[in-house]
Amino acid sequence: ADPEEGVSPSVQKAFDEDNDDDYEEEEEEDSEEERKVEAKGDEEGPSAGDVFALEMELNRENKKMMKERRNRSKLPRALRGLMGEANIRYARGDKEDAVLMCMEIIRQAPLAYEPFSTLAMIYEDQGDMEKSLQFGLIAAHLNPSDCEEWVKLADMSLEQDNIRQAIICYTKAIKYDPSNVRYLWERCSLYEQVGEHKQSMDGYRRILNLLPPTDGEHFMQLSRDMAKSYYESSDLPSAMGVMEEALRRHPELVTDESINMAAELYIANHQHDKALQVLVQFCGIVLERGEPKPDLVVVPDHVPVDIRVKLMVCLIHQHVYRPLDSMLTSLMEQSPEELGDLYLDVAEAFLDQGEYNSALPLLSALVCSERYNLAVVWLRHAECLKALGHMEVAVKSYNRVVQMAPLHLEARLCLSTLQQQLGRPLCALKALEPMYDPDTLAQDASAAQQELKLLLHRSTLLRSQGRLDDYLDTMLTMLAMLLKVAMTRAQVCVKARMWAGVRHLRLVKVSKDLVSDIHDQEAAYQDISGKTPLIEAELLVDSSLEFYSFYDVKRKELEFFGLSAAFLDHNYRKAYDYIRLTLMEKQEWPMLWNVFNQVTLHSQDVRHHRFCLRLMMKNPDNHALCVLSGHNALVSGSFKHALGQYVQAFRSNPDEPLYSLCVGLTFFHMASQKFVVKRHPLILQGFSFLWRYVEQRGPCQESMYNLGRALQQMGLAHLAIHYYHKALSFPPLTLEGIADDQVDLRREIAFNLSIIYQASGNTEMVRHLINTYCTV
Repeated sequence: ADPEEGVSPSVQKAFDEDNDDDYEEEEEEDSEEERKVEAKGDEEGPSAGDVFALEMELNRENKKMMKERRNRSKLPRALRGLMGEANIRYARGDKEDAVLMCMEIIRQAPLAYEPFSTLAMIYEDQGDMEKSLQFGLIAAHLNPSDCEEWVKLADMSLEQDNIRQAIICYTKAIKYDPSNVRYLWERCSLYEQVGEHKQSMDGYRRILNLLPPTDGEHFMQLSRDMAKSYYESSDLPSAMGVMEEALRRHPELVTDESINMAAELYIANHQHDKALQVLVQFCGIVLERGEPKPDLVVVPDHVPVDIRVKLMVCLIHQHVYRPLDSMLTSLMEQSPEELGDLYLDVAEAFLDQGEYNSALPLLSALVCSERYNLAVVWLRHAECLKALGHMEVAVKSYNRVVQMAPLHLEARLCLSTLQQQLGRPLCALKALEPMYDPDTLAQDASAAQQELKLLLHRSTLLRSQGRLDDYLDTMLTMLAMLLKVAMTRAQVCVKARMWAGVRHLRLVKVSKDLVSDIHDQEAAYQDISGKTPLIEAELLVDSSLEFYSFYDVKRKELEFFGLSAAFLDHNYRKAYDYIRLTLMEKQEWPMLWNVFNQVTLHSQDVRHHRFCLRLMMKNPDNHALCVLSGHNALVSGSFKHALGQYVQAFRSNPDEPLYSLCVGLTFFHMASQKFVVKRHPLILQGFSFLWRYVEQRGPCQESMYNLGRALQQMGLAHLAIHYYHKALSFPPLTLEGIADDQVDLRREIAFNLSIIYQASGNTEMVRHLINTYCTV
């Protein structure tokens, strides 16, 4: 018979079960003919070896896939019968025995998922959904590759209002089926419910990548939703990225909604040229270019009005005004009650470009409407009138803003300024009347900030009008707001007193029980007892620096005063802020560097490292900066950098013992590292600089201690003992302004000696040193 199509005769014989018995005889008889057929078969199709190899490869792949999908049961063979019996009991309705059997299986094989899964089904039938969920979760964690089980557990979690647990279940399902769009979509919806915006958007991005090219409508709708969500969360770059991808991948499915959204995003990000490109590309708008700007804009009739307005806004921001006349006339023919938001968009574009005459008709139409007669529209109307010089009408518009939004600070300030310019000082002061009641000011910090700004302008206005008593009242009110705690601690309050028939404020010293809320504030500030003057000083400086006119005149004095108060109050973080500002202007004062060193020493903060490096790049010859940068590098473990800084300082002042000590210690630290190429030369150089330090400093307790400490660090204990005992024989140094016990090193010397003697087993000497020098 002819061979089957695509199969050679040899392959057919090799896999034909009916010819297995007499295959050898046929092979001997027809060997020559078979070779000819095989040669012909090589030309027609694959050989037997190729087919066999292909089948083996397919078999391996199939086994691999089955192994991946197969549930890896950890149930021992001895317990499988019991597991089957439990399932049978459950099916028959004998649930109590089934539960007992499952518990026994769990006791013997706690990592097998089957008994937990059966228990979950049993409790689900009984209506105990909480227990069913718990056992189901255990079973799913023991058999995590079952995606459908995770989805079922997610639904059960949602029924119990446990959204977080449902998110975890969907995450597990996605891990083993990452291309399942339904799982991703459900998890994104849950993320939105719990307010996890970023995770939700990341999931939607994955969905976009998984959608096939044929599902363009779904892709565009999801892109619009994502862009809207990004825009509402003030993430403009992400919103624009999503819309750009949508327009690029499916330009044939772009709708007016997509165009409008893309243009709005570009306009919000001040990319008006890109917005114009989108409108021209997808709306059929034609720009006839002149020199150098378009002279004519042709807009098809099918383009909706909101896109026309986007086009107008783009042209306005590109200073193309000639083609706008017809479009502006067409817009003004529409009712502002229906298109008021579009009116406002065009008007604000004109205001941004300083075209107040063009914006005024649009704003006037809006303020006369019923629907858009709003405070924000009146504010734009007032700003436009003020810019055009129509002060009287602008005052009326600002008055409407204050009436409709009495807490709008900028409107009040502008109204006061206009009234003052028009020669109405009383009306100007009336515009700056307090906005908040005392209770609101005590509870709302932002309201207090707004009120302070208003009072500051009111005080300036009163002073310019020569009303000093009212000016002092306003200043006392501000101080009472800024220094409330300090005034309470100092038992001082602001009270109204009648003076010459007029009511004014005065600072009054009162007894402790008459100060408002004194008990609550005492409890809140018990930890700062005894620091009241310092706190008052800090608050006074902070509040004084808020007044910019005073700040320019007395700035340096106030900063020095604030630095002293913060340092004495141990508020080293604030002290660092003060000294840093001062050093940026006065690097040549050694006293400031001493203060800076004390502040950084006590603060235990590393912020000053970068500050010193940046300042040294601008002032490479500053001696103090060189030494401090070396100290910072040494503490940070950058020994080569520290060595370079110390050597620079040593070259500038070779007779200073401190620099020789610093260079020597840096060499010792480099030699003490685990991996070092030339350890012995480093030690020799270190000792050479250390001996130079001893010669310059002279034999004393300090120099002998440093020499002994270096020898101990290098492991030369017998030499270290000699110099430690010499250090003990010297009396402590006497320094002016420093107590003797602060420079006495005998305790440190004795302790280091005790460590050496302890290692050698000389406990008697250890006891003698500790009892003599280290006992309080």
